[in-house]
Amino acid sequence: MSTQVKAGGYYNHCHHKCFTPTALVSSTCLRLSSSLPSPLFNKTIKFESRNKHGIVVASSSTNASVPLWDAWKPEKASSSPSLSDILWPSAGAFAAMAILGKMDQVLAPKGLSITIAPLGAVCAVLFAAPSSPAARKYNMFMAQIGCAAIGVMVFSILGPGWLARSTALATSIAFMIYTRSNHPPAASLPLVFIDGSKFHKLNFWYALFPGFASCIILSLLQVIVCYLKDNVKF
Repeated sequence: MSTQVKAGGYYNHCHHKCFTPTALVSSTCLRLSSSLPSPLFNKTIKFESRNKHGIVVASSSTNASVPLWDAWKPEKASSSPSLSDILWPSAGAFAAMAILGKMDQVLAPKGLSITIAPLGAVCAVLFAAPSSPAARKYNMFMAQIGCAAIGVMVFSILGPGWLARSTALATSIAFMIYTRSNHPPAASLPLVFIDGSKFHKLNFWYALFPGFASCIILSLLQVIVCYLKDNVKF
């Protein structure tokens, strides 16, 4: 007579029953085919239900969470980035801020500025991770316009302060999820408007300037940067 140890007891092949220390189960036997789930290890747990004749009638599996320390390690890559892979995105970011800075000089007499902090994050997304979902043109323009408009609307209702910032940020995240336009830099546009008095006079024009207008410039620069990364390597 052969016996296999199961979760909480053992299975007897001759009698086709599963015995546990606390109860007798004669109809089915649950088999644990992997170790218990742990937050520190990536294990697959499979449960198989056997009838009294030992025939598998159902099975399911769950994946435990990934190792906690994986998030603290750099992403695995087949090779290290080349010098050109580092230089061209960095050069694109320099050119973007230089062009926007020159435009600021022209707009300064009108009290406007096209260079805002979120554009630094946009440059990082477009130039360093052009294939990421956040770099999709739909995501970028939909999120930039929508989140900026949300900031104006919330400010007009609640005015400045922590409540307006919290409400605008929460609404912006909900908007990006609903429209499937995940673009993290856009979530800061409402905060820039609420805290930046120089933008208040733009009212809903803020939805197009500076976010939308600057993204057109950055999108054109992204085309150049991607071309150089693909064709001029060193």
